[in-house]
Amino acid sequence: FANGERWKQLRHFTLSTLRYFGMGKRSIEERIQEETHFLVEEFKKTKGSPFDPTFFLSCSVSNVICSVVFGRRFDYQDKDFLSLLTKINENFVSPFSVQLYEMFSWAMRFLPGPHKKLFQNLDDISAFVAERIKVNEASLDPQNPRDFIDCFLIQMEKESKNPLSEFHLKTMIMTVLNLFVAGTQTVSATLRFAFLILMKYPEVQAKVAKEIDDVIGRDRMSSVEGRARMPYTEAVIHEIQRFANVLPMNLPHALTQTTHFRGYTLPKGTDVFPLLASVLKDPEYFPNPDHFDPSRFLDREGRFKKSEAFMPFSAGKRICAGEGLARMELFIFLTAVLQHFTLTSPTDPGDLDLTPPVSGFANIPPAYQLCALPR
Repeated sequence: FANGERWKQLRHFTLSTLRYFGMGKRSIEERIQEETHFLVEEFKKTKGSPFDPTFFLSCSVSNVICSVVFGRRFDYQDKDFLSLLTKINENFVSPFSVQLYEMFSWAMRFLPGPHKKLFQNLDDISAFVAERIKVNEASLDPQNPRDFIDCFLIQMEKESKNPLSEFHLKTMIMTVLNLFVAGTQTVSATLRFAFLILMKYPEVQAKVAKEIDDVIGRDRMSSVEGRARMPYTEAVIHEIQRFANVLPMNLPHALTQTTHFRGYTLPKGTDVFPLLASVLKDPEYFPNPDHFDPSRFLDREGRFKKSEAFMPFSAGKRICAGEGLARMELFIFLTAVLQHFTLTSPTDPGDLDLTPPVSGFANIPPAYQLCALPR
């Protein structure tokens, strides 16, 4: 993970590049809408029969990142794409030993265990990215960047004579890896939680569907333009993120200077792990925190209400650089699916278990089947 000056340079570049594609000839929103179309078509093919949405959601969300980073999407049956998704997923749901490695790498590196597989996967994903970089290099047009890799290559050339530059092949691969790992399974897992929760609480799903009909309609493509006029849907998405608590403990960040905090002295270089669950599940801010209640994010007039304790993307300067992208994906994917389908469970909704299986780095929803009934 990057810290200090490297982090500053790479974060600024990543944010500015995402903004560039957000406002370019083909915006990020259009890329999400394109992938939403493929997701809806896959749901239609099930013809109302029970299925596990995990595969389709992983493909769709990952393809959004592929479109931004590589300038193209992949077919859901592409072997290289499926291999990439498998390795990313294995690392995301890594067991507790991998979490221990993050905390005690000085000891864990000498021990055998599942954490060894983590690094083999990272090497394989890096090799995949390196091959895509070669493809881009061979056809690069500095006047017409097609994707994130093109923009990075152009920046590398601009700073090629700067000995202090952080723009070189190794950091490009690292940055792309971070975009994939942070930007695929987190959103995919949140959407899986969302569909499970909406099946368990059909009255909530019905209210969201009505708001979609009233604001977006049945025939118009889902767009973030309508989000400000959909307070209930926005509240539901926020409560899904809070309740799901997909990343209870965020990635470690090193202190850039010695810090005094609540009577403790934390030396420069100390790794700090933000415990997001301690806030998202804090009864002081969210009474009865283990209960799903979208009204937490609504005022008495039914308008959307922000909460300072809502921080699934972390907080401060190290807040997730892809927050805007993730929020756009959650809104468009969720509303597009509910625009076309009513989601029902093959079993009694009251029997649906929302408890995530024990996991290391993340909370993953339990496996389930759903039926997507055309509206």
